[in-house]
Amino acid sequence: MSAIIDSNLTTLITAVILAIYGLGPVLGFATILIIGIITSMFTAILLSRMVIEWWLDRGNDISYSSSWSEGAFKNVNFDFVGNRRIGYFIAIAIMALGLIGYFTNGFRYGVDFSGGRSYVVRFDEATTANEVREALAVSLEGAPVVTTYGTGNQFKITTKYKIEDESAATDSLVANKVYSDLAKFAGGKSGQDFAKSHVISSQKVGPTVADDIARSAIWATVLGSIGIGLYILLRFRKWQFSVAAAASVFHDALMVLAFFALLPGILPFPIEIDQHFIAAVLTVMGYSINDTVVIFDRIREYLRENPDKDQATVINYAINSTLSRTVITSGITFLTVLVLFIFGGEVLRGFSFALLIGILLGTYSSIFIATPLVVDLAKGDTLRTPDLKEVIGAGDTEVATSKA
Repeated sequence: MSAIIDSNLTTLITAVILAIYGLGPVLGFATILIIGIITSMFTAILLSRMVIEWWLDRGNDISYSSSWSEGAFKNVNFDFVGNRRIGYFIAIAIMALGLIGYFTNGFRYGVDFSGGRSYVVRFDEATTANEVREALAVSLEGAPVVTTYGTGNQFKITTKYKIEDESAATDSLVANKVYSDLAKFAGGKSGQDFAKSHVISSQKVGPTVADDIARSAIWATVLGSIGIGLYILLRFRKWQFSVAAAASVFHDALMVLAFFALLPGILPFPIEIDQHFIAAVLTVMGYSINDTVVIFDRIREYLRENPDKDQATVINYAINSTLSRTVITSGITFLTVLVLFIFGGEVLRGFSFALLIGILLGTYSSIFIATPLVVDLAKGDTLRTPDLKEVIGAGDTEVATSKA
């Protein structure tokens, strides 16, 4: 019960913060995420148990494993704690590569963050991004950002041309320039005809709105980490768990950013820093802490059951004992998001890609970052906390002593 409640409530914290600071589609996503978490808890705690009890009352047996999974990770005893520095090194190396990618290429910001106008256009004949960029460079007083969007003859064009001009006629002026310059790729159609048959969507975000979105995204990420850390401190009553959990989710956010700095131009689809990306990062943070809390809960349980054993040994055993659950849960989630990545369309391609990376990184951080950090932060300090029976028993002893 404690693992279910703790893991879901920590995810709920990030969802609520995302709902408070999210705008537009992110707010809608956060709302659905909150509903999903609540209904998931309801089915996990109540409905699934009712079904199992009903099935058992009928005299039926239940198998909780299949032939291929029954022995999976059963005898695994990897020394995660002893090899924790390898885990730290891999994380630091990826972040270093991300910094190199950032200073070399920088991030590709969506119109949500940079401000500007974006157009998604489709051509009947094969065209390259360079040809589209060159065709628009003169009229827009500078080359726009042009990326392939889906098929090879479909592109997303982003420009900051006259974005500071708030006059009513500017939107039409810029759109006409874009459509007229691109009409030559469509058999010499007029700009108006090109817009009707080849422009899939268009969007405008002013610089002030972009600044507000960027600010809210930063606050959402920071407050999400703080909220998770405070909840872990409240539930586990040891600051080491709290700091390790907050550091772990912050690590996940930085790692996703590192990949988004390294991969633009390499992948055959655009990946941008936009509202969908922030939603993905916060979802990854929630997913990661969900897995981390399950391991922390097992650590707390084993430390209470083995008060005389070496703390690092008990923690290592707890990680290994939850390894099957971690891998199977992550694998199922990964496959689900992979379906979204393949069939979700171009609008969700960057979002689902960030989730795919985040699931892998979140699983990695819960095993190789969060739990080893607890060991390093403890430094001889006991992590064992008394359970409820011990607290009540101590109270009864004090009362008896007082009466005597």
